[in-house]
Amino acid sequence: MWMTKWMTKRRALAIALLALAADAQSHSDEELAKNLANPVAAMISVPFQFNYDEKIGPRREGERTTLNFQPVAPFRLNADWNVISRTILPFVWQKDIFPGSGKQSGVGDITQSFFFSPSKPTESGVIWGAGPAILIPTGSDDLLSAEKWGLGPTVVVLKQDRGWTYGALANHIWSIGGESDRADISNTFLQPFLSHTTKDAWTYTVNLESSYDWKGKEWTVPVNFTVAKLTKVGGVPVSIGGGLRYWLDSPESGPHGWGLRFVVTLLFPR
Repeated sequence: MWMTKWMTKRRALAIALLALAADAQSHSDEELAKNLANPVAAMISVPFQFNYDEKIGPRREGERTTLNFQPVAPFRLNADWNVISRTILPFVWQKDIFPGSGKQSGVGDITQSFFFSPSKPTESGVIWGAGPAILIPTGSDDLLSAEKWGLGPTVVVLKQDRGWTYGALANHIWSIGGESDRADISNTFLQPFLSHTTKDAWTYTVNLESSYDWKGKEWTVPVNFTVAKLTKVGGVPVSIGGGLRYWLDSPESGPHGWGLRFVVTLLFPR
């Protein structure tokens, strides 16, 4: 009799421990997914963002596929401050974006940002970061590059509460050098974002990646709707997601209508 009771208690204890482990794992995945929604989280992440857009150019005949390699790396300055490095390196395949332009493929211009961010949120829970944004003319083709160096400020402000993340990221870049026969740059980028992360690490996001060209006086405004799930592949946390985008406004030479986005992000928590 005592053996039966002992075995019953042992099974109950094992079940309880497994349940606690599952809860801890779920909580960990949820936290990682929420951190991924924070552009200045102190966590190394390596996103590969695939975008497809069409109806480009005055004749609406062009199409473009862009793979953005976007590594994020935090560096601790001291107990109170971090600096977050965010790089956007585009690989582009496009055709017929202008009449007679044919096909181009290669590397686009790099946008490199550094955010100096407090290691802890403010008392009201606000997370922020600010620093420089740098445009580097690495484009491998005339139609893939502005052929200008650029520099300006960048800032991000957000808050996270009960699974919700909301805020905005912005920068402004002026050209400071480069090919004299190419147009000067004065562009503002504004990205308001809203996302919700569930207990089982699903994240639903909507954002605008709007930009305004002060020289050409033109807006480019795509709205993105994406869904992502955080899982593990070989023990490495990976976020896999995708969705649609719609171009609310675009220059005559820009994309129109609907587009696609897929994202795979490798995470390396500290």
